[in-house]
Amino acid sequence: MFSIAPHRIAIRSKLLEAFSSSLPLAAETEPHLRGALLQTLQHPGSLVRAQLVYDMAGAYGLEEMRSRNLAVAVEYFHTASLVFDDLPCMDDATQRRGEPCIHRSHGEAAAVLAALGLVNRAYALLWSGLAGSTPAQQSTAGSYVEKCLGVEGVLNGQSQDLHYASRTGNRPSPQQVATGKTVSLIQLSLVLPALLGGAEPGEVKLLERLAAFWGLSYQALDDLKDVFQASGQTGKTGARDASLNRPNLALAIGAPNAFRRLERLMRLGDCTLDRLVERMPSLVFLTELRGRFRDELASFQNSQPALA
Repeated sequence: MFSIAPHRIAIRSKLLEAFSSSLPLAAETEPHLRGALLQTLQHPGSLVRAQLVYDMAGAYGLEEMRSRNLAVAVEYFHTASLVFDDLPCMDDATQRRGEPCIHRSHGEAAAVLAALGLVNRAYALLWSGLAGSTPAQQSTAGSYVEKCLGVEGVLNGQSQDLHYASRTGNRPSPQQVATGKTVSLIQLSLVLPALLGGAEPGEVKLLERLAAFWGLSYQALDDLKDVFQASGQTGKTGARDASLNRPNLALAIGAPNAFRRLERLMRLGDCTLDRLVERMPSLVFLTELRGRFRDELASFQNSQPALA
């Protein structure tokens, strides 16, 4: 089992506190909106993206406060996307992170407003994190944020996901949908701090490749979990892809083939990561995240031996 170093635990604790406290709520905040935001801020999830941003920012020499603000900003973007994704007009989910979805607890309107509140605060933290870099770096980073979060990235992936069932011709593959919906935020987490720290183009290209392999691997495992695991195991509503006819790699090509593709993606990611660490040894911390994902993959495989 891949152990987590003590300093990683300390970083997670720091980011947990920052996630819950970086969106202050005034006393006069309307009760429904306040309740929706409090529930969201009290259930941060794994914080994988926040830890990626924070560690990448440190590796590229960004100051502590900038690193923390960027980390929370990306995590707020991600969390807002989940609140939107769970709404009745999208996935109509009932459970997220082991709790009732925000719209189930506080109503759809409060959920929408809470998600917008997270997005607004994320941009404020993002601009604070950009301060200190050169104007050229800020401009490049700002454009990259739009690319990942806008109509070329997350929004397009989400729309492809929602309308997958109605597409009869030229339907995107599950991996094409995942590239927009899942890979985009992993790319933002890895590449944004590097751009602000003056990364060379070759490093940025390798980081984008790593994000693609990791993001597609993560989505493939998530697809398999949606098919084989119940809500109590994943902390979110299960079997939604089949019931809503959404893109799912395991449903599209069969679970054994999906698992083999996942393993191939991980091998490609390993090769890319090795090249990155050879080029920039300060990125060796990424091997810890790879180890944790491989542990999760092995745990799933042991629970489903027929996929091996």
